[in-house]
Amino acid sequence: MHYVYILKSLKDLKLYIGYTNNLVQRLKKHNNGEVVSTKHRRPLVIVYCEAYRTEKEARERERQLKQYGKAYAQLKRRIGRSINSVNTA
Repeated sequence: MHYVYILKSLKDLKLYIGYTNNLVQRLKKHNNGEVVSTKHRRPLVIVYCEAYRTEKEARERERQLKQYGKAYAQLKRRIGRSINSVNTA
């Protein structure tokens, strides 16, 4: 399986969108400071994920969400309360 996930920084409350084939391992890498784009925003928690059968599908969905257009707005409306409920460490 391949996953598209959204992390929330407990430091600055910003979101990060990514994809992986191993969600647990990828979260550990983010929180260990091994991912350049999130190393100064730790700790991070998963606030949302979607599973896909192929890497191609996951990468396409990640691209849609990272464009912060209609797909991102629809998802944020749907899960907004979940994202906003994670505010502090």
